[in-house]
Amino acid sequence: MARDFVVLDACRRSLYGSGVRKLALAVATVGGVGYVPVASGTFGSLAAVPLLPALAALRTRSPAGYAAAVAGLAAAAIWAAGRAETILGGHDHSNIVIDEVAGLVVAGAFLPGTWAATAVAFVLFRFFDVVKPFPANVIDRRLAGGVSVVGDDLVAGAYAGIAARLLLRFLP
Repeated sequence: MARDFVVLDACRRSLYGSGVRKLALAVATVGGVGYVPVASGTFGSLAAVPLLPALAALRTRSPAGYAAAVAGLAAAAIWAAGRAETILGGHDHSNIVIDEVAGLVVAGAFLPGTWAATAVAFVLFRFFDVVKPFPANVIDRRLAGGVSVVGDDLVAGAYAGIAARLLLRFLP
């Protein structure tokens, strides 16, 4: 399977190969947001902000649909981040920001669909994404490919969502 990936992505003359590369980069950079020259992770997280209230509304109407959307986003993020790492070179390249989107969406799973909850989740997610508490740090250091790039953000998102939920209980 890995050999097929290299062959497909290495073939620049193949319409399929170049199309896969372009799609992977478009998804991994969230339509180019990852090319922002400073704080690309923060801008990637900001791109996810409007998704949280919308996904919370979906969660209310269809929990199964919500679970499928979040799982689909995580799977697409892992795929695109893994491909983009190879294309861009280097582990967790700064242009890859789909992991921030996936992480913030996971944080939203614990919260009501309000803008206040989204703002709190955003700040806490950025904190946990930078600090990388266990097991995020282990995932980041010991795993490879898209699972490593996205996995630590999914953990940071879970921590942010739980912390935001607890914090919102104490705010008026």
